[in-house]
Amino acid sequence: MASTLTVADVVGLLEQRYPPGTAEGWDAVGLVAGDPEAPVRTVVFAVDPVQDVAAEAIAAGADLLVTHHPLYLRGTSTVSAATPKGRVVHDLIRAGCALYTAHTNADSAAGGVADALADLLELTDRQPLTPHDAAALDTLTVFVPQDHTTAVLDALADAGAGAIGEYDRCAFSAPGQGTFRAGDAANPTIGERGRVTEVVEDRLEMTLPRHRRTAVVAALRASHPYEEPAFSVVEHATHPAGTGIGRIGTLPEPTTLRTLAERVAAVLPATAQGIRVAGDLDAHVRTVAVCGGSGDSLLGTVRARGADVYLTADLRHHPASEALEAGPPYLIDATHWASEWPWLPVAAARLEEDAREAGGAVRTVVSTLVTDPWTLRLGAPDNDSTHDNKGVAQ
Repeated sequence: MASTLTVADVVGLLEQRYPPGTAEGWDAVGLVAGDPEAPVRTVVFAVDPVQDVAAEAIAAGADLLVTHHPLYLRGTSTVSAATPKGRVVHDLIRAGCALYTAHTNADSAAGGVADALADLLELTDRQPLTPHDAAALDTLTVFVPQDHTTAVLDALADAGAGAIGEYDRCAFSAPGQGTFRAGDAANPTIGERGRVTEVVEDRLEMTLPRHRRTAVVAALRASHPYEEPAFSVVEHATHPAGTGIGRIGTLPEPTTLRTLAERVAAVLPATAQGIRVAGDLDAHVRTVAVCGGSGDSLLGTVRARGADVYLTADLRHHPASEALEAGPPYLIDATHWASEWPWLPVAAARLEEDAREAGGAVRTVVSTLVTDPWTLRLGAPDNDSTHDNKGVAQ
């Protein structure tokens, strides 16, 4: 029988998928409200932590509401119920529903917001637009008398060395002949002052996260039998982590800008704004960049990466106009909410899967409430008589 998970348990599962450390420095992610020890049976996923979404979660009997956007991105000095955001906090707490945010950490994660958007277009050979560097690593090499190798290896592993993926205590050792001569002020563990000593030693190597270097070296000195152990630390070159903001990839087959835009309109949830398109509608396109949410800050990056089209949201007049003047990429502009919503069912399914693997069970509900702020569009000249094939008003 599946066990009941707590808020802390579910947060732990979410943060394995969307590590908080990958969030942008300005972001606010994590548990916003709720008791970590409270049980969780139902989780609602939504984009925005607004009043209507909170009411929907409460009506669904949710114990946890997971939203993409933070409630207090810029901080606050009050959670008074007299304010709209404070009312959300009060209503959720009163109903026993916790609130958790996964924002830019979910944007950049493998299987996160950017990948969910790329999946809708079946993009292949995809890469992050702005890749993260993988965690900085070092390799420690130390020479140890053979009868002490195991003890030193264990001490280094306990301090954080030798973890590679799902494996720990990873190390390489090779035997050899060590030699030294202790000085007059030395206190050698093996050998005598002033005499050459030869010892059968192991060359022991282990990889470690750079932020654990101080702790690992301290563990080395504490566990090594020599007064002055011989060791070196070499820094690895950085390499992409496979995560990062946005994605760029290739469509299964070339198509026209118009056809691609029509597909985007079909696969994204509908909003009052719909989909805006800029560029030669008959142009053939193949390489597509995507970024959920506000993405005009990446226009230069998208051009430098050679994209034919850029799908994002919230494109402002001047950045979009200036980008088009410089030539491709052509632009497809969705609403902020619609471009990020496709991640919700993916995140919900993966949470259920992770909960099962952890021996628990949760029921997930994906909100389909449209929280895009616009409710009506009037006077939009969308027929072909008002635009030529390059999308320029006549």
